[in-house]
Amino acid sequence: MAQTLETLSRRTATLTSIRGIVHTMKTMSAINAVPYEHAARSVESYHQTVLRGLRAFVARTGPIAMPVPAKAERIMVVFGSDHGLCGNYNEVLAARAGAEVSGMASGTRVLCVGARMNDALSDQGLSPEVTLLPPASADGIGRLASDIVTRLDEIGGGDVHNRIAVTLAFTRRAGKGQREPVVSPLLPLAPSLLSDPGKMGWQSRSLPDYSMRATPLLAALLRNHIFASVFHASAEAMVTENAARLALMQQAEQAVDERLEEVGGQFRLVRQDEITNELMDIIIGFEALKKKSPA
Repeated sequence: MAQTLETLSRRTATLTSIRGIVHTMKTMSAINAVPYEHAARSVESYHQTVLRGLRAFVARTGPIAMPVPAKAERIMVVFGSDHGLCGNYNEVLAARAGAEVSGMASGTRVLCVGARMNDALSDQGLSPEVTLLPPASADGIGRLASDIVTRLDEIGGGDVHNRIAVTLAFTRRAGKGQREPVVSPLLPLAPSLLSDPGKMGWQSRSLPDYSMRATPLLAALLRNHIFASVFHASAEAMVTENAARLALMQQAEQAVDERLEEVGGQFRLVRQDEITNELMDIIIGFEALKKKSPA
């Protein structure tokens, strides 16, 4: 089908409009990722402070032996996206979560973050019992983390350390701008957290001490450890989601640019053909007039 200048002009205008939309979405993804990245770094510093508090507590009281429940209820929290245009971001993590759940005991309960992740988990044969909204901004990460910690506390009947086994599944940043799905156990607590502080790197010439009662202090430290872990997983998920969308928009922008260049070449060829035809018509008409004119 022959292309006309009008058709090619409309196609160029459409591609230019699409490129503007893609460029805007790419810019928004880059901008949105920054606050989440700052939040991830901040909570990591806070988490290290909580862990140092645990080391100080163990150094003061001695190693703590947490009871191992005979039959803990298994829970997996999966952090995904609520919006599309991020490639196979949700599907890759859902496949990893599905493989992990298949290796666990039957009856594992799944808490999901993001409607898109809910669909991806359903494709893996998993049925989340609740789907939470991901944070709309960095300020919402604390709200989501508090909601998840509260739900875990309700499931564990106020004794999450002894009654439930919790695993976090999220996507984190890898080297060279890549990302990778990760499944990280959260509960029961790693024995190293409550063991001899010398093995965990306690380095200080000052002896640690505290003034409040040991039981509520330990409970507060453990709760903040859980909160910081959930907060960090959510922040990492949001950073990698925006990074995935940014990479996809960069590919789309490059594809549109290539298509614009192709259409521009076709436009120039058609325009040149029309100019050539117009010149030929003028020459033929001039020659015809010359033949009709008297000698």
